[in-house]
Amino acid sequence: MTFQEIIGWTTVILGLAAYIPYFRSIYKNETKPHVFSWFIWGLLGAIAFFAQLAGGAGPGAWVNGMTAFICFAIAVTALFRGEKNISRSDWITFITALASIPLWLITNNPLYAIILVTIIDALGFYPTFRKSWSKPQEESALTYALSGTKYLISLFAIEQYTTTTVLYSASLVMMNWLFVAMVIWRKKQINPA
Repeated sequence: MTFQEIIGWTTVILGLAAYIPYFRSIYKNETKPHVFSWFIWGLLGAIAFFAQLAGGAGPGAWVNGMTAFICFAIAVTALFRGEKNISRSDWITFITALASIPLWLITNNPLYAIILVTIIDALGFYPTFRKSWSKPQEESALTYALSGTKYLISLFAIEQYTTTTVLYSASLVMMNWLFVAMVIWRKKQINPA
């Protein structure tokens, strides 16, 4: 097994481990995932997975394939146990994100696909950021912290370093850790100890 494969498997295992407490907190009604964010993340993770494979990421892309599957599972779970307050801005973001996805098909270029997926993924965070701003107790900072960490580690599993193979995972490190910082900050603001 190569170094990249070991790191690739490590990120997949870390990713799976990160979602165990998340699913547990959903079923305890402590976490209320937003279906729009998780569906967008699943779809985009799948696109990024195939674009990264085409761009030569190798095992560095595995984490996106696994995460896409888990995101779809969380989206389905969110239909029944997730956030029920879906705002107009959530719908606008969701429709905009979905309408943007066919653009990557037109490009027929993995780099353009990754750039578009990265932008759309950031849009996909909006419903979860909006909900968590007022209800930070309904999100698990640990899961997002571990997600950011798995993407950071996945960068070391990449076989060919290019913008196509690095951009999406690097942006997910930043977005997940920014989200964690916001949730922790808002929890402290709402419930100062």
